[in-house]
Amino acid sequence: MRNIALHKVHEKLGAKMVPFAGFNMPVSYEGVTAEHLTVRESVGVFDVSHMGEFLVSGENALALIQKVTSNDASKLEIGDAQYSCFPNEKNGIVDDLICYKIKENQYLLVVNASNIEKDWNWITKYNEEFNADLKDISDDYSLLAIQGPKAVEAMQSLSSLDLADIPFYKFKVGDFAGFEHVIISATGYTGSGGFEIYCKNSEVEQIWNRIFLAGADFGIKPIGLAARDTLRLEMGYCLYGNDIDDTTSPIEAGLGWITKFTKDFVNHENLAQQKADKPSRKLVAFVLDERGIPRQGYDIVDATGTAIGTVTSGTMSPCLQKGIGMGYVPTELAKLGTQIYIQVRKNAIPATVVKLPFYKG
Repeated sequence: MRNIALHKVHEKLGAKMVPFAGFNMPVSYEGVTAEHLTVRESVGVFDVSHMGEFLVSGENALALIQKVTSNDASKLEIGDAQYSCFPNEKNGIVDDLICYKIKENQYLLVVNASNIEKDWNWITKYNEEFNADLKDISDDYSLLAIQGPKAVEAMQSLSSLDLADIPFYKFKVGDFAGFEHVIISATGYTGSGGFEIYCKNSEVEQIWNRIFLAGADFGIKPIGLAARDTLRLEMGYCLYGNDIDDTTSPIEAGLGWITKFTKDFVNHENLAQQKADKPSRKLVAFVLDERGIPRQGYDIVDATGTAIGTVTSGTMSPCLQKGIGMGYVPTELAKLGTQIYIQVRKNAIPATVVKLPFYKG
């Protein structure tokens, strides 16, 4: 297991550390529900420094990104971020990612920790055609997510930039907590506002300490990965390895909005055909109609008890106080309002297919 730069800080704070994607990571401090509600109501800080960062530069940087990603990066202006994915050649997804346009001919790709090596090999393979300048800077940078409705107000004293003037999926590069050239990005994965901070490993402990001093009057707390998972699920955001993977297509997963067929990218013809034909299954969101907690791997069944799919993500929503989840079902059962059943141990609990997000603030 590898340690992130703030490993000792988390231990001193009493975090429960668990192996995740090859890293020792803080999964919780005082409990999932309390941490979840802190982010929904005030402000919390996640250390997500295990994420991977690739710098793509040079005259052919955009051409490479256009080839390997599903979204249209040509639309990006400097200061824009874009959610996208790497389609594979078999209608699956190598990974989902965020692409940042740092300056002309330079992009930052932020990928999932569990896929850093796989993603790097994937991009490198296709770069043989483009010869862009690729750098894996994952080991040099830390990433803190400061999330919640009070995040901007709590952190404004730490920067000369107007933090309230960073719209969703935009970013600025400037001073923060005494350091220059910090990326401040409104790309959080919780649905409660705030921003993320990309900084050098050598800077992160001082930045962390100053964040907590600045946020002391706002009830700021450290938040673990367990609450990050329940927060993203309440918003219906996909998690790689659960809701999307090498065997799920972006069309099936409801990610057609990041799949732009106006350009040539890996496997675009097959995905366009799947969209035209309509996929045989779709990722749906559901709420349990009775008490129960759906978990990843539980069967989704029909009224006869026949298995029709599998829960990919599930939890007891701290905000809704209901069991919520996502999973793949046959397309004909994906219509809003459809009744399905979740096999929770020996009980088939009725559930209703609903529109995302579960949590609407």
